[in-house]
Parts: sequence; structure tokens; C-alpha cells
Amino acid sequence: MKPSSLFVHGTEVPNTLLIIDDAEVNRAVLDSIFSPTYAVEQASNGQEGLELILRRRECICAVLLDVVMPVMDGIELLRRLAENSLLSQIPVFLITAEASSEVTRLAYDLGVVDVISKPVIPYVVERRVNSVVELYQARKRLGGVVEHQQSRLLEQARQIVDLSIGMIEALSTAIEFRSGESGSHVRRIRDITALLLRKTELGDGLSGEQIDQIALAAVMHDVGKIAIPDAILNKPGRLTPEEFEIMKTHTVQGGILLAKIPQMRSQPIYEYAYDIALHHHERWDGRGYPEGLKGDEISVWAQIVSIADVYDALISARVYKGAFSFEEAVQMIASGQCGVFSPRLLRCFLSVEGQLRALYESPASSHSTEPS
Repeated sequence: MKPSSLFVHGTEVPNTLLIIDDAEVNRAVLDSIFSPTYAVEQASNGQEGLELILRRRECICAVLLDVVMPVMDGIELLRRLAENSLLSQIPVFLITAEASSEVTRLAYDLGVVDVISKPVIPYVVERRVNSVVELYQARKRLGGVVEHQQSRLLEQARQIVDLSIGMIEALSTAIEFRSGESGSHVRRIRDITALLLRKTELGDGLSGEQIDQIALAAVMHDVGKIAIPDAILNKPGRLTPEEFEIMKTHTVQGGILLAKIPQMRSQPIYEYAYDIALHHHERWDGRGYPEGLKGDEISVWAQIVSIADVYDALISARVYKGAFSFEEAVQMIASGQCGVFSPRLLRCFLSVEGQLRALYESPASSHSTEPS
């Protein structure tokens, strides 16, 4: 007994030939021709054949179809198969004594691959059917190979993306450690940014992929600190005006650094990362730096990272200060003590601030036990 499907080069291909004819003798003749090569199924009318095809479509490699049959004729069955888009998947041969020009034209229009007149000549019908089945099976195998290669390429691309994300986070974390802060800071900025975009109107119009890119770009907001001298970066007391001017250059230096990475410039994340690194210290009233942008001149993602950075800095211990409570941090931000933020941004921030606190609940990210 032949198997209903075969595995060829790792790909499963159908191996069942379905004969649909109301005459038992015709079915027996065709069965004797093809049973040495295929698993053979039989149906005595179009309705029975349709039910078999719909139930076992993955196993059927070809259909040998009569025209004149009770219950449902061959032409009606072809119409049903066409409606279900099955004629492009399963080759159908019309084997009939009613091979008039009108029937032939209609059958080809509906999608049969060949019309064979009865009575059949065994070696002729065998050759014609086998040639088409082999073509369809080869196409199936090729599709399987292409699908496998696509899966491998997608997996390789995912690994490259994961590696790139890991390198970005490692670089940003290393810079945070250099300034006496922990890697948890950059991860929290990423998570706060993502939450504000997903849970508030600030993310309106952005796709999920864009939000992921912006959140990852937020990790790199302080990469320019790599150019700031240690004596200024880690100074425990208040910076002098001259030192503060040097510290402010980390925004410009961050943009320069990102622009010098060719692989970064070719990625969609670059525009977000560059903008955030350069503008996350701009303020709504124009009193920020480095360009003194005001209002909606500042992108929504740079504004979000700005408030996320301030929030995390306030409730985390730093070399120059202790940690404020959540309530104190919110009051300072809302009152303008940390610079002026967009009213819309403030409203959205306050609406989810309770959820932001959950980011600090695990021991690894606790602001009271680990400086950031």
C-alpha cells in the first residue's frame, strides 16, 4: 500500500491520486494504471469528491475527474474548487467522453491542467498525469527549500538584531558605570519611554515597531558622556559654571559619536537615537540646551526621554545627592523645579506615574539600594 504523502529531501509532498467517476469500471481502469505509483482514493460523484478534497487536500497530488455524474457534475466541482483557490494547489485532469469544444474550453477556463478523452490509452494518460504531478511535487519541494532558507535567514537576522541591541545596551551601560551610575538607569529609561508611548496618547500614530525603536534609542541618550572628563562626570559637589558648560556638551558629543558609526546610520533607529542624544535636555520654554529649542520644536520622543531622565535621576542616589521619594520627585517635576515640560507631556506622565513606580520594585532596580 502506497503512503498518502512522501518526504523528499525533508519536504512532505502529496502522493494520493483521487479518481472521481460515477462508473465503477472507469475507476477500476484508472486505479490499475496508477496504484503501482500512488495511493489511490475513489469517489462516485462530485459532492463526494469535494468532501474528500477538502478533508485531505494536503495529501492529494492530482484529481482525475469525469464530467457527467449524478449529485454534482465535474464542471460544478471545478467551480467549487476554484472558489476555494484549490486549483492552483492540486492539478485536476478532466477525463471524459464528453470532450466537446465547449466543455474543453470551459474546463480550461476554470483551471484544469489537461483534458483527456475516453477511452483512455494507459501509457498516454500515465505519462501525462505523471509529468504534471512531478512538476507540482518539484514546485512543492522548492517551496519547502525556500521556506527553510527564509526561516534560517530570519533567525540569523534576529540573532544579529539581538547582538546589536546587546552591544548598544552594553555600551550605554559601560558609560553609566563610568559616571558612577548603574546599568539599571539606562534600562529604566528604556522601560519608562516604552510605557509612556504605549499607555498614553503620546504614542498615537506610532507603530509597535517604531515604539520599540524609540525605546531602544532612549538607552543611548547619554552616550556623549564618554567625552566628559572623569573629574567633572564624578564630581560629588555642585559643578562650577565652566564645568557645567563642559558637561552640557555631552549632548552634542552624543550626536557626533552616533553619526560616526556607519552601521548605526543605516538603521531606522538612528534618527531617533541621534535626536534623543542631542535634544533630551531641551525644555518646553526654550531654556534647555544645546540648541534652546522650544515647544513642539522638540520631538515627542526627546521630550519623553527628558522627563524619564529627570524622574529617574530624582528618585535615585547620585554622587552629588541622595534619593528623593516618589512623591517628592513628582512634586518637583510638576512645579517646574526641574525645568518646564509640555503640559500634555506632564498630563500623560502623571496619568501613568503610579505604573512607573513598579519598575523600581524589584531588588535589582531598587533606587534605595543601588545608585543609578
